[in-house]
Amino acid sequence: MVVIRLSRAGAKKSPFYHMVVTDSRQRRDSNYVEELGYFNPVARGKEPKLHLNLEKITYWQSVGAKLSDRAKALVKEFQKNSVAVAADIK
Repeated sequence: MVVIRLSRAGAKKSPFYHMVVTDSRQRRDSNYVEELGYFNPVARGKEPKLHLNLEKITYWQSVGAKLSDRAKALVKEFQKNSVAVAADIK
């Protein structure tokens, strides 16, 4: 099964995650099919905490990829924030 999940990167005690499409049987940080964005939980100042490519995510979901629980929560958060930013621009 193809899943969309987080892959950990970054240094010790300084996590950084890539949202990737991968086979569910692969290890967490091993080979992946495509990178869809990133999540930086320790972002400071004006650094973006979350950046996702929603078009690619919807494409992969349309061909059968499942979101992990954390990935699903991050996509929901990103959609909520992008709607709020779009409302501020208008």
